[in-house]
Amino acid sequence: MIIGVPKESYPGERRVALVPMAIPILAKAGFEVLVETGAGAEAGYPDARYVEKGAKLLPDRGAVFGCADIVVQVLCYGSNDVTGQADLPLLRREQVLVGFLRPLGSVEVIQQIAQTGVISFAEELMPRTTRAQGMDALSSMGTICGYKAVLIAASTLPKIFPMLTTAAGTITPARILVIGAGVAGLQAIATAHRLGAVASAYDLRPATKEQVQSLGGRFVELPIEAKDSEDARGYGTAQDESFYTRQRELLGRVIAESDVVITTAVVPGKKAPVLVTREMVKGMAPGSVIFDLAAERGGNCELTRAGQTVVEHGITIIGRINVASQVPYHASQMYGRNVAAFLLNLIKDGKLRRDSEDEIIRETLLTRGGEIVNRRVREFFLLPELVSQRAA
Repeated sequence: MIIGVPKESYPGERRVALVPMAIPILAKAGFEVLVETGAGAEAGYPDARYVEKGAKLLPDRGAVFGCADIVVQVLCYGSNDVTGQADLPLLRREQVLVGFLRPLGSVEVIQQIAQTGVISFAEELMPRTTRAQGMDALSSMGTICGYKAVLIAASTLPKIFPMLTTAAGTITPARILVIGAGVAGLQAIATAHRLGAVASAYDLRPATKEQVQSLGGRFVELPIEAKDSEDARGYGTAQDESFYTRQRELLGRVIAESDVVITTAVVPGKKAPVLVTREMVKGMAPGSVIFDLAAERGGNCELTRAGQTVVEHGITIIGRINVASQVPYHASQMYGRNVAAFLLNLIKDGKLRRDSEDEIIRETLLTRGGEIVNRRVREFFLLPELVSQRAA
């Protein structure tokens, strides 16, 4: 089986889907790896490193797609709505595509991918199970985002993070509030704590309290209870507007006392809930910082503008998107390990496993035979059940 690694085409994307250190592992399993010239350069992986590890270089994108049985990308068409559509004519029937596809984004886009006949696997649909942990690219990128958000916020805040006792007096530590204690939020708490800040966190899932405290953070408890706070995969669930209204009222005071607020609350397939209103921003001290990691999904802050940094009422609101791409070396390393582990599970004896009993394969399979075949995605978009699914 031949694996193709094209250069990422999304503007500003610096990651690469496979790094040189993954090549020998895949070669040992019988894979051949073809890499587009310059694919890893911006992530810190020059062409020579790939050649040293046994990969072959191809001069252009079309050649990689044309020769590969399996194409691995970071941002496939679906998650790349700027340049990704140009890849559609390069895909062919029964070719395998692996990467971020944003399966709960646009049904029209997913149908376009399906119509190429490609067998696609969406990293976003990876089950949250122990066996799948080494393949969970979404969690890997969340870790990078949580870490980087704290560093960017620290460099923007006109204060320092740790407590310092100096000849000029004692400087009190910065107060950081993280809203949403998922993978990104937990890494943000850990990073803020390591930098010496006083870190607090709020999550509507009570089960995250112990995790927050284990990282040195203080768990903010509000006298309000969410209904069915998480789904079967461990993600937070959407609540009704009355819940969010009450939540905003109770969070207002905590936010006003914070120097930095990092928001991470997203619900798969839905617009991010607004947790920080304009009035709450007004209540913060001048110079404070909000980093909205949900900016791409509409933002947790009412004043967030996706892809921009704005100053409103003296507060800096950072709405950067594609944050993991700003740490491309290690983001690519982590992503590449996730993808390599997934491929080793997907391909056995040079053949694609079509094992419906394997939860990882079944849950991540998005399109095959010209159809959207993922049951969860079809239900989300209210598509009729396939005949094969009814039979199952």
